[in-house]
Amino acid sequence: MQKQLIKWYQENKRDFPWRKDQDPYHIWISEIMLQQTTTETVIPYYNRFLKNFPNVEALASASLEEVYKMWEGLGYYRRAKHIHESAQIILEKYQGVFPYEYDAILSLKGIGEYTAGAISSIAYGKQVPAVDGNVLRIISRYYLIKENIAETKVQKKIYQIVQELILNHDASAYNQGMMDLGATICKPVHPLCLECPIQKGCLAFKKKQMDVLPINIKKIKKQEISYITGIITYQNKYFLIQNPPGGLLENLYGFVQYDVESPYSFVSSFQEEYQQNLIIQAHIKDIKHVFSHRTWRMHVYHFILDKEIENMYTLEEINQLPLSTAHMKVLKAYLSSF
Repeated sequence: MQKQLIKWYQENKRDFPWRKDQDPYHIWISEIMLQQTTTETVIPYYNRFLKNFPNVEALASASLEEVYKMWEGLGYYRRAKHIHESAQIILEKYQGVFPYEYDAILSLKGIGEYTAGAISSIAYGKQVPAVDGNVLRIISRYYLIKENIAETKVQKKIYQIVQELILNHDASAYNQGMMDLGATICKPVHPLCLECPIQKGCLAFKKKQMDVLPINIKKIKKQEISYITGIITYQNKYFLIQNPPGGLLENLYGFVQYDVESPYSFVSSFQEEYQQNLIIQAHIKDIKHVFSHRTWRMHVYHFILDKEIENMYTLEEINQLPLSTAHMKVLKAYLSSF
């Protein structure tokens, strides 16, 4: 199975900019960006990010706001904060050289077992598994594992299987082969089994269970919050706030929003917080924005101030600020309402 997979990968591997070399910095940035994000989306962000921060030292020396700006639109901004913090750790603790040992890589902010395994195997050729959703799915089908792969004990079982599979094999090609196989052939729905290089040994294919497996049932409690979100303007300027550190969308800029029942209540809440009067101008749009464990329903209204106050920005200035993806949607909705 390993030989067949590695041979297939070497002949069919997808062409990505982070596969041009084995630089651990490049692999690290790509792997963090690829968390929760498709490869097609990541490519332009990756190229732009490396152009601005070509190495650990450049990334560590940049401000968090500069890093957020380069990340703008990718979402899950905590990833950007973690790589910025990790770059500073690498600069101070490892003199700017990306660490070689698996445990040292794993200790960096925002790096779990999968990412540490991917960097260790691809950059350094270490025989370490990189088990993500693709690998859990492929191994579950190949070995006809009927247990729930969302459970930690099942994930550990699959990790041990992969650990044995890569012994005395090219771990870099194996791990990347599994990534490509999961993305292009062993898909979550309707896998292309007739094109699969390891189909002969696949028990799910033999038992016609490939459309049943894997069993992946996650228990998620999703919270839904309704906001009145205010586009607050005075002439050609917009009022923005910066989110505090530590919470959702930390340090990113956005519009004021309150968990209140009407725009009139919004005016009262704003007046209480900022001691400023607002005039309700218009309802713009209702926008739904989904996070991993919560959903925002933003009822967007335009409000007008009677004078300019602090924290007001022109559109040109807003373009230089790291704006959250949710509030980029809000701004676009407002601008397209004219």
